[in-house]
Amino acid sequence: MTAPADIRRSAVAGMFYPSDPDELRRDVERMLDAPARKIPGVIRGVIAPHAGYIYSGQTAAHGYGLLRNAHYDIVVVVSPSHREYFDGVSVYPGGGYRTPLGVVPVDGGLRDELLKILPRALASKAGHGEEHAIEVQLPFLQMALGSFALLPLVVGNQSPELCFALGDALGRILRGREALLVASTDLSHYYPASVADALDGIVIDDIRNFDEKRLMADLEAGRAEACGGGPAVAVMAALHRLGVSKIEVLHHCNSGDVSGDTSAVVGYLSAVAYS
Repeated sequence: MTAPADIRRSAVAGMFYPSDPDELRRDVERMLDAPARKIPGVIRGVIAPHAGYIYSGQTAAHGYGLLRNAHYDIVVVVSPSHREYFDGVSVYPGGGYRTPLGVVPVDGGLRDELLKILPRALASKAGHGEEHAIEVQLPFLQMALGSFALLPLVVGNQSPELCFALGDALGRILRGREALLVASTDLSHYYPASVADALDGIVIDDIRNFDEKRLMADLEAGRAEACGGGPAVAVMAALHRLGVSKIEVLHHCNSGDVSGDTSAVVGYLSAVAYS
């Protein structure tokens, strides 16, 4: 049995999404029921936003709604670190992540495989404690998939070298598994909507072209912004290594579409990669 201390508690329940399980189920179910397009293949990757559900939940649901009743051996969620800076990729060392819908178990065996082949990966709670970017993805995954095993990864320094190394390592350890990779990212922050849409359009084009090298170059040069751009690059690189060649951007919006204030917005998108 996993000791309770090994389970990462919910940090943003009641803030980013409801803390009451019944209310959370109703909210997520309603969003997942929104009309979704058909994808001609098996979904292997998702890029999803990580703001409060009132702002980005419907965008996230465009991707997660396509996963209903799917099965994966493992779900890997890669996120940025908003609160702590560290060098490397932090792999949660405990037994699971808790949400109001229950505990999602961490795959300790896969964690050990990653630690063996990626020198800059560390088994650590750094970046996990108060971070929201992984946690907000989990209720969607719990509702869409039911039970699943998780590998939660937080990227500290989003350098090109680290992100591409992570993508390569994930491609190696996931080969032969029924795996879903999730990149957790928002887009530009606090620009007028017209400026934000132009910046976000560059990220959208790079994702639509399935070009992680161009995305990293645009982020590094300041031509575009995404707080989880590095995780998106790593996930896209891993998907390419796994033979996934198709991607579709499903939805894009910004916080002003909800609040009505377009003077300083945050951008959100959802996309799925499939084979």
